[in-house]
Amino acid sequence: MATVPEIPCAANIDFDGAQTMLRANAHPLGMESVRLSKAGRRTLAEPVVARIDSPRRDSAAMDGYAVRSGDLSGNATRLTLQGESFAGSAIPLPLLSGTAVAVSTGAPMPMGADRVVMREFVRVEGSEVVVPSAPGKTHVRVRGSDFTCGQVLLQPGTRIDARTMLVAAAADQERVTVWRRPRIHVLCNGDELARPGDAYLRDDAVPDSLSEALLLMARQWGSKPCGISCVPDNADALRLASEKALPEADVLVIAGGASQGRRDHARTALLPLGLDLLFAGVAMKPAKPLWYGRIGTVHVLGLPGNPTAALTAARLFLAPLVSALAGAGYDRALRWSSLRSLESAAPGGDRDQFLCGHWDEAEAGARIIARQEASAQMMLATADLLVERRAGAPLAPQGAMLRCLPF
Repeated sequence: MATVPEIPCAANIDFDGAQTMLRANAHPLGMESVRLSKAGRRTLAEPVVARIDSPRRDSAAMDGYAVRSGDLSGNATRLTLQGESFAGSAIPLPLLSGTAVAVSTGAPMPMGADRVVMREFVRVEGSEVVVPSAPGKTHVRVRGSDFTCGQVLLQPGTRIDARTMLVAAAADQERVTVWRRPRIHVLCNGDELARPGDAYLRDDAVPDSLSEALLLMARQWGSKPCGISCVPDNADALRLASEKALPEADVLVIAGGASQGRRDHARTALLPLGLDLLFAGVAMKPAKPLWYGRIGTVHVLGLPGNPTAALTAARLFLAPLVSALAGAGYDRALRWSSLRSLESAAPGGDRDQFLCGHWDEAEAGARIIARQEASAQMMLATADLLVERRAGAPLAPQGAMLRCLPF
């Protein structure tokens, strides 16, 4: 096979331009119907419509006694106990004037009753119920007062969590239509890499700390993991591993082989597979070697091999890509906020910077972690923010507002 020339890694696009290009290529993958029990963390593609009224009939909102308001006087009222109604039981016989029916919470109300007197407000004397005075609230849940049959309860774009799953179940829906989850394959490239737990066996080995972390981040934003490959610094090996992964993936993430080193050749290795390279090299720090392209319908995202740089780029590019493909929208993963800086922040350099930061709960502010290193890993244990510092930004004094993204 003829040698494919190296592609230079000089930044050919700025951060905003790269975001715009990725956004333009990120569209939901398609709809599928799934059982509600399997819909957790999925995004609705079609609305959830109620199949029944809720409640399905007038029912008691409290334990007590169902009565007619017209039977109550301002003084003690004696009513004959007519029977009892429980949640799930058949509707009791119509309530006769001068009588009461004992009810539990959720029990159907007898026809003619329009009020529940709470149990603690009455006294029972044999077969009679004594109501001391007319209480204020009716404590009746009217049929359809929560929602009615045919009402749209959840809109497309809603992510199914515990709350919205409860609503869909209450609508009597066994299945919901959701956007398909993007399948993601992570391919790490490097002679030095070893599976975590095996690195101690070789003096020159380094644990592959990125692969599982990238899959976890992608899963948090709606993807379905479909594999990890770890290959040596060899263009043929990388190409063969990519070719094997492509049929089962919607997103192929390649970590490593994305800079200007002599053995960094990820993009060139994929060109014979039909890689359409959309950008290569972004004017940002860290992760300048970031690149993105397509092989047919598969999105290919190239990350640098340095752990912090790779995870930073993944949070800024992989997370919104997955979120958009999963139907939740690109911007859902990029919800920036302004947080008070607890220390002064240095002026911006010649590239947009995204620095690891930490939210200080005690002082209610953000701190930029000292000694930012693209290859560092330990600081990620406390870095729960990315702090944006745009190119050329002036010094930000203590107390200034910093634009931050949850990491």
